[in-house]
Amino acid sequence: MSYPLVKELTADGIPVAVSCRVLKLSRQPYYRWLASPATGRELEEAYRANALFDAHRDDPEFGHRLLADEAREAGESMSDRTAWRITSANGWWSVFGKKRGKNGRKPGPTVHDDLCVVTDEKGRSRHVFAADGTNELWLTDITEHWTAWIPVVVATV
Repeated sequence: MSYPLVKELTADGIPVAVSCRVLKLSRQPYYRWLASPATGRELEEAYRANALFDAHRDDPEFGHRLLADEAREAGESMSDRTAWRITSANGWWSVFGKKRGKNGRKPGPTVHDDLCVVTDEKGRSRHVFAADGTNELWLTDITEHWTAWIPVVVATV
């Protein structure tokens, strides 16, 4: 929404008509928004989200249905579907119900040392692909790969 930008520009002395014309906005909806920046629905959803967050902070093992029950007891009535929409949009999952990527495992250390990395005087690391002699720097692993190349033996008589 660009209305807060128009409000900042008018505070800097730029007329509303010019700001709206440049941003390709109508002035009437801007003035309507200025009178009431948050709609009733947005306020209602904010109160519901606040009640759900308080319930989630108290009992992080609850799913969206139990959180909705807790919010109803606190005075914010809503359906289970609304509670699911708000909790999933904010990422408030039950600690037992949602797996965190790769079962919580983190990647281990690197398999080999990176011999190409050089750290400069400013602490930045960069790669240098140059070697002083033979067999000092390998850019790829040495592995055997099957190829379709078949040696041809030519017999001369």
